[in-house]
Amino acid sequence: MVAANLAPTAGPPKGSIVPLATAGLLIGMLLSVLDQTVVAIALPAIADELGGMDAIGWIVTAYVLAMTATGTLYGRISDRFGRRPVFVTAVALFVVGSVLCGMVDTAPQLVAARTFQGIGAGALFVLPTIALSELYPQRLRSRVQGFTGVVFALATVGGPLAGGAITDAWGWRWIFFINIPLGLLAIGLAAFALRLPKPGRGGKIDLPGAVLIAGATVSLLLAAEWGGRTFAWTSGVILGLLGAVAVLVALFVWWERRAANPLLPLRLFADPTVRVVLPATLLLGALLSGSLVYLPTYLQGNYGMGATQAGLALNPYVLTFMAVSSIAGARIGASGRFKPYLIGGAAITVVGLVLLSRLTPGTPYLVLALEIAVLGVGFGLLAQNLVVVAQNAVSPEDLAATTSAVVSVRGLGLSIGVSIFATLLTRELQTQGTTQAAAVIPDVLFWGIPVAVLLVALITLLPRKT
Repeated sequence: MVAANLAPTAGPPKGSIVPLATAGLLIGMLLSVLDQTVVAIALPAIADELGGMDAIGWIVTAYVLAMTATGTLYGRISDRFGRRPVFVTAVALFVVGSVLCGMVDTAPQLVAARTFQGIGAGALFVLPTIALSELYPQRLRSRVQGFTGVVFALATVGGPLAGGAITDAWGWRWIFFINIPLGLLAIGLAAFALRLPKPGRGGKIDLPGAVLIAGATVSLLLAAEWGGRTFAWTSGVILGLLGAVAVLVALFVWWERRAANPLLPLRLFADPTVRVVLPATLLLGALLSGSLVYLPTYLQGNYGMGATQAGLALNPYVLTFMAVSSIAGARIGASGRFKPYLIGGAAITVVGLVLLSRLTPGTPYLVLALEIAVLGVGFGLLAQNLVVVAQNAVSPEDLAATTSAVVSVRGLGLSIGVSIFATLLTRELQTQGTTQAAAVIPDVLFWGIPVAVLLVALITLLPRKT
């Protein structure tokens, strides 16, 4: 069904210097993920200098909201104007936002600057994922997308380490200023080495569709962030936000049926692969963030590690994720058999969460290291291969829209996962009458097991061949 729709290139696009273009794209991707994680460890220092503790959480939330809400739009913009100019412009916006973040005087100013930075960051995972699939022939797609999984793993775990080291050495403002040389390097490499044919899709950008889906995304994320903690789930605020999600999604579907150049062509949902991959990616994102965000807290609380030690103690997860993502990508690309690897990855994720949910205060670190390595294997088999499966399931003209949708849905899942697991953590602390977060984290991770089982069930619905 799919292989016939794609015309894999025999070599790189004319004019592209593929290694340099790849490096530029991956640096941009690294920046977008790092700035989700690098800031969290610097929040106490930021609050000490700027004040505004009541708004301090929005320094992280504003960035995530802006990035998630704009991700889908960038794929369509790049269809119209080309991958290279849109990527370079987005990195430039990100760099300007980083400069503004480092120069602020108040917490509200920092929240506004982080929002601006997040608008640029919305392109920095989506566009490299699209462009890399066009730079390389289809048979190498899984291997190359495995590199993006490596970047994601390094940035997710390495962000807090880098943030702590930079804050201690030079102050919190340098966690933003350090983006300037990296961003300029990404711009230079992409401008010099990236040459892709313009997709040539005419027509206007679907701004009404972008506004509707962005409104629905922001409303859903706010409901997940506030529900059960700031406001009761049955409060007027949360019910109003969930109602807004339903209305905005309905309006989005209505509009997309009529739009001349829709943001997300509804014909994509006629494909059985895309129908499975999108919800599976949402669940995967929630499991990724929900498990990894709280493991450092467990390591610090149960083993008495410092923040840096806890980050390093996650290396068994990072190393297995990287190795499996790269090796499996190469093997899948050679065989074209995705489904066994994806089912295996989801099943291994279930096993990893079961093991972690049974942790006790007396569990030796070596045992924990083996258990998080199991989780790394499961996530390594899943993370980027779900993206490739969706890409291979559509025609070239729908590649950007499909990739944008999958990557944005994963970002949505990452954000929702953090919020939901935080709510579960609060509930477990109250139920068990303790203030020691490490003591209840295994019970929180237990709730990931049914989500992972549902992920297995979804992946079994994938067609045998894509």
